[in-house]
Amino acid sequence: MDPRTERVVKNETVFREVNERINEVTRGEPAEYHCECGDATCTETIPMTVADYEDLRTEPTHFAVLPGHEIPDLEDVVKRTPGFLVVRKEAGAPAEHAAAKDPRN
Repeated sequence: MDPRTERVVKNETVFREVNERINEVTRGEPAEYHCECGDATCTETIPMTVADYEDLRTEPTHFAVLPGHEIPDLEDVVKRTPGFLVVRKEAGAPAEHAAAKDPRN
């Protein structure tokens, strides 16, 4: 993986780990989950129901990002909702890294 791709994938997996902790303590709906984009400086949140989050997490290569935060050369948009996009890491090293770092595996 080239350094840029590696940095993006690492950032996304860190944000996903943060969201796993948010999901553990969520009491109300919707909860505020962290945007899982590859920008390490992003501090934006996504209102999402627990059901939406659980649906997203069924695939280890899927991440929730705000519209405009997707990175077309590294991921594909697989779902559009009114508040967020679901992106899938491209096959190969980025997808393998995302799956390997999935806290649910």
